Amino acid sequence: MTGRALRHGRYRLLVTFLVPPLLLYGYFVLSPYVQMFVIAATDWRGLSPSYEIVGLDNFRQLLRDQYVLDALRHNLVLLLLLPVITIALGLFFASMLNVGGRGKVAGVRGSGAYKVVYFFPQVISIAVIGVLWKQLYNPRSGLLNGFLEAVGLDGLARPWLGDPTYAFWAVMAVMVWANVGFYVVLFGAAMQSVPRDVYEAALLDGAGRLATLWRVTIPLLWDSVQVAWVYLAILALDGFALVQIMTNGGPSFATDVAGLRIYETAFGEAKFGYASAIGVALFFVTLSIAVLALRATRRERIEF
Repeated sequence: MTGRALRHGRYRLLVTFLVPPLLLYGYFVLSPYVQMFVIAATDWRGLSPSYEIVGLDNFRQLLRDQYVLDALRHNLVLLLLLPVITIALGLFFASMLNVGGRGKVAGVRGSGAYKVVYFFPQVISIAVIGVLWKQLYNPRSGLLNGFLEAVGLDGLARPWLGDPTYAFWAVMAVMVWANVGFYVVLFGAAMQSVPRDVYEAALLDGAGRLATLWRVTIPLLWDSVQVAWVYLAILALDGFALVQIMTNGGPSFATDVAGLRIYETAFGEAKFGYASAIGVALFFVTLSIAVLALRATRRERIEF
């Protein structure tokens, strides 16, 4: 009887603590997703309570909308390049800081200070980063063109955010800069858990720094690399905030991304139903890529 009463009390306690947060999560997180699926099948313009059910018409229009397709193409390019470049730089810098010192097993002198410098963009608001780099890219008073002119490379000065040829790559460079520091710290923390004996054995076998990074460090850090890949893939399929602040999709839609296209369609053109359809499509694309990335990078875990 006592045991049954204790179990009953335990279940009551669990229900008391779990049900309220689950209800809040369902209302504030899951409910908007459900509403998005419903709105995607309507022609709702966001300003009136009336709307008509249009079924799959929004999705058919999406397949013919060149602006949306171009925005998705830009996201695809980011998906292919942003994770690769960011992870490669993060692994390289983390390896140099943690196992690249003179003794080749210890970190370089002052590695703690370097980590703070690398991590610094993470403590800055994305809005500040966007405004800062927009000024750095300014063709008249920007630091980048000013530096090129100061060293006699005037011919390389460009209107970086005003030329469709360079604007997209300039924005992607800022995305890499803003995120690589976090992964330097993440990979560095993972490297600290690897026994020094592993690196010493690799050095005794004659492995250089690059071979050690490729054949020792990356396999041991594969779980962290896998997580980084998924996070960066999701970031590549978004990119809304930075693009809106720096270029607002211009010039000539050269930097447009799906997130910005959803925003402009909903709040600029008052087509909330069509914008929701774009959001639903992006939701399934993001979910599919995350699942595929996890499956493609799945491998046996190396214990040490």
